Amino acid sequence: MLETSARLLRLLSLLQTPREWPGGELAERLGVSHRTVRRDVDRLRELGYVVQATPGTAGYRLGAGAGLPPLLLDDDEAVAVAIGLGTAAVSGVTGIQETSVRALSKLEQVLPARLRSRVGDLRSVTVPLAGSAEAVDPAVLTAIAAAVRHRESLRFDYRSHGGVRDRRAAEPYRLVNSGRRWYLVAWDSGRDDWRTFRVDRMRLHTPNGPRFTPREPPGADLVRYVSERISVDPYRYRGRFTVHAPADVVAARMPPTMAVVEPAGDGSCVLSAGSNSLDELAMWVAQLGVPFEVHEPAELVAHVRALGARLLGAVPADASAGHGVPSADEPEG
Repeated sequence: MLETSARLLRLLSLLQTPREWPGGELAERLGVSHRTVRRDVDRLRELGYVVQATPGTAGYRLGAGAGLPPLLLDDDEAVAVAIGLGTAAVSGVTGIQETSVRALSKLEQVLPARLRSRVGDLRSVTVPLAGSAEAVDPAVLTAIAAAVRHRESLRFDYRSHGGVRDRRAAEPYRLVNSGRRWYLVAWDSGRDDWRTFRVDRMRLHTPNGPRFTPREPPGADLVRYVSERISVDPYRYRGRFTVHAPADVVAARMPPTMAVVEPAGDGSCVLSAGSNSLDELAMWVAQLGVPFEVHEPAELVAHVRALGARLLGAVPADASAGHGVPSADEPEG
């Protein structure tokens, strides 16, 4: 009996690999006959696993069932799931925190000591940085995802940045997650144009609107499209700079919610960012600590010149290096 149970677990582990397994290969892997493989497959079906057989090829694959049967995870998979659940426990999705904690407690209860130690080590040195983003109801996310998949238009109330609510109708195309917030890229039927909506400001109405024929998306890269809409377009001033540092280095300091960063060759990049303050725009780029040029807008070019003159004027003409106020070490990143 013990040998049969161990073999069933080995068979289940093989079938969880997303591929079709010929019966002969399974028999060879398990060291049994084809007939024994067929019996073991029947036992798995009795336990609730949907094992699909391909007529004519004697192939098997694991399918989706009505319920969620137990899964077998290797060491790295188990650690990855535990870390993911721990991250979800402090996420900005309403209600998922408690559910994630329950799932994580079940997983940790059966983790071998060596894996529990790996997960514990990471948790002990990680401190979540609380954000100010409003939480999103997971039911809203799944409802939007279903509407995207079935090409059904959405009807919803939307709260603007100023707190004004109005009724909207839109054709949903993609959800984009910035890490702190969720955004929906959609065709706004009332405004006859593409729009980016913050999901935490949406209140959906049921049922959904009519089905729609998909349009050409507003850009090949919807992540960049959303980045431009939230980091550049809403602001009074839209700055464009050449920064003399690799794009990946600058992007690590300027996330998509703050700026759009594009490689420009020769180890440089073009940075686009928006702000309602010229001082803020200038300081955002200056704090990168690398050479840069300002291209637009014209008001920013003039403002940086004036700011530079003002800063130079604040330094005594006879000041020598080493006699200023010492600067503190800056954290990396």
